[in-house]
Amino acid sequence: MDAFLASTAAVTLAEMGDKTQLLTLFLMVRYRRPLVILAGILLATLANHWLSAWLGIWAAQWLDPRHAQLAIGISFIAIGLWLLVPDKLEEPSSLGRKWGPLLTTTVLFFLAEIGDKTQVATVVLAAHYEQLAAVVVGTTVGMLLANAPMLLIGEQLLQRLPLARLRLAAFALFTLLGLWSLAPWWTAWFSAGP
Repeated sequence: MDAFLASTAAVTLAEMGDKTQLLTLFLMVRYRRPLVILAGILLATLANHWLSAWLGIWAAQWLDPRHAQLAIGISFIAIGLWLLVPDKLEEPSSLGRKWGPLLTTTVLFFLAEIGDKTQVATVVLAAHYEQLAAVVVGTTVGMLLANAPMLLIGEQLLQRLPLARLRLAAFALFTLLGLWSLAPWWTAWFSAGP
């Protein structure tokens, strides 16, 4: 349950003000088909985050546990710092004219998540918890929680959300996860003494 809750909270906060929210708004304005767009977000996120979580678990198995814990802790803190930088959306290509709303949303969201902070967070969360299903479901729920409101009240929501505060909350969450992951290193360092 910890893996699911941490994954949901981390991705929900990380997605606030992210380019995928802007992409959701763009797709809603273009297609006005909220359930179809939501289905595309779900499909893209499940595929992208499953691959990411699998990679995280695989990598954790090959690394020495102490070094893996160090890498995970540092990664959480780095993601937290990355979250302080706002995203910008580049104009999507003309895919939508050819493929329709479901396939366009699925492809654009999958591509938008490649190398994105939530994809990296999914890798790190999976490496930390080593629970593929819980992390994938949690990060997917987080993605839907962050993007579904854009389908309902998109522009109004963007103008009213305190995105800077949400980015700070996400930074704090990832930094705390990083420090918690590094606890064994701190303990070992302090107990070794001079």
